[in-house]
Amino acid sequence: MKCFLKSLTIVLLFLLASSLASGQSLEADPRVRNALALVKVWLEAERAYQQIPGISAAIVYDQQVIWSDGFGYADVARKTPATPGTIYSVCSISKLFTSIAVMQLRDAGKLRLDDPVGRHLRWFTIKRSDPKAPEITIEGLLTHASGLPREAEFPYGTGPEFGFPSREEVIQRLSGQETLYPAETYFQYSNLGMTLAGETVAATSGQPYDEYVRRHILEPLGLRSTAPEMPEKERGGKLAIGYSAMRREGGRVPVPFFAARGIAPAAGYASTAEDLAHFACWQFRLLARKGGEDVLSANTLREMQRVHWVDPNFETTWGLGFSVWRNDNKTFVGHGGSCPGFRTQLLLKPDEKVAVIFMANAQGVDSDEFAQSAYDIIAHAIKAALKEGDEKARKQSPGLSAYTGCYESGFSGETAIVEWEDGLAAVRLPTMNPIKELTKLKKVGEHSFRRVRKDEALGETIVFEMGADGKATRLIWNSNHFRRTR
Repeated sequence: MKCFLKSLTIVLLFLLASSLASGQSLEADPRVRNALALVKVWLEAERAYQQIPGISAAIVYDQQVIWSDGFGYADVARKTPATPGTIYSVCSISKLFTSIAVMQLRDAGKLRLDDPVGRHLRWFTIKRSDPKAPEITIEGLLTHASGLPREAEFPYGTGPEFGFPSREEVIQRLSGQETLYPAETYFQYSNLGMTLAGETVAATSGQPYDEYVRRHILEPLGLRSTAPEMPEKERGGKLAIGYSAMRREGGRVPVPFFAARGIAPAAGYASTAEDLAHFACWQFRLLARKGGEDVLSANTLREMQRVHWVDPNFETTWGLGFSVWRNDNKTFVGHGGSCPGFRTQLLLKPDEKVAVIFMANAQGVDSDEFAQSAYDIIAHAIKAALKEGDEKARKQSPGLSAYTGCYESGFSGETAIVEWEDGLAAVRLPTMNPIKELTKLKKVGEHSFRRVRKDEALGETIVFEMGADGKATRLIWNSNHFRRTR
């Protein structure tokens, strides 16, 4: 019997570890749960302090959306809550779908990356600043190394109209434009270039661009709320209202509805945090394969996410459609989006199978930094949960939730108290780097804690005063009293 129980225990522990490793119960791990709570507290505070009307966000581990939420309003006037299903303009994240379409056609033998663009688009007659320069290739479009100007010859970045041109207008004006540099000389981000990539998709497939991407990418991936244009029929419904950047006189104002029209392959898409999370799951699933296909060849996706262009200053690197960047000695891939009234970011860490989606219905919002900071909060917790399993999690002190919340912070902002590791942590808000601002607190008495220094030595004492309901009403830190506000 003892031998049987021992064997049963081993089997159960193996199943638990396997379950955790596959992400099936990852969000239930206390470390991950605490990290997600910090993400939520931080996003709620930053939305309020920056006066962002609405935020939707999601975090993915492998095949699981371990968290998604919405904050504030998709439509301030109607008081429509922002949710993970709210539709936002994702603007330049559109370029990923266009690039995938190009690579599908490459794999099908319909084009080559070293093909001159003019081989597929007979009307591609832009003037060359250097007539002896190399041909502008399809790869140059995807890596933004083509030397093309940033935009088509229309003022669609000018408000309040934001009048995007039609496809026919883009083609008509092209012959009057001129390249900025010889091809393969510098990185020059180009919406015009990615628009031409979309035109190449249409020309080589024999289908209109929007029809091709729906049939060959969006529908097979089940991205039901993603479209290559803004869904005007959802105005007043699932589609968020876009808002301006903060004005000098304060506040934000609504931005008129826009449609990217002829620029759609570069900037026209709309999507949700839920759909982009599933888009990330698909990439992790595909990358885990040694071969085979699922909408795209696994090896082709790896190829797209490798660096294909390095600028002469060694500061800008780009894949095939994907932005590739380094942060804190780690490599990330993805893309951001910035259109009238919206800022978005899709961040992926493929080797860790972690992705962050951030969406805001306002300009002047640093979506890149929001996504990066959310990753910094959650990544360590996921790594610890996968490596250490449940053993260390059980060592966490119980009853700490009575102290969590936001407290007045004296001279400015507030202090958030959250559960963290085996104790609490304090985070000064507002901040765009919550991990850097995080201070650990170790419980030393009934309602008292001490600050944990970076060298693990204990500093001053923090005391919580408790209410009749058993929850803290204020904290005393360095002899100052701070009332709990939420």
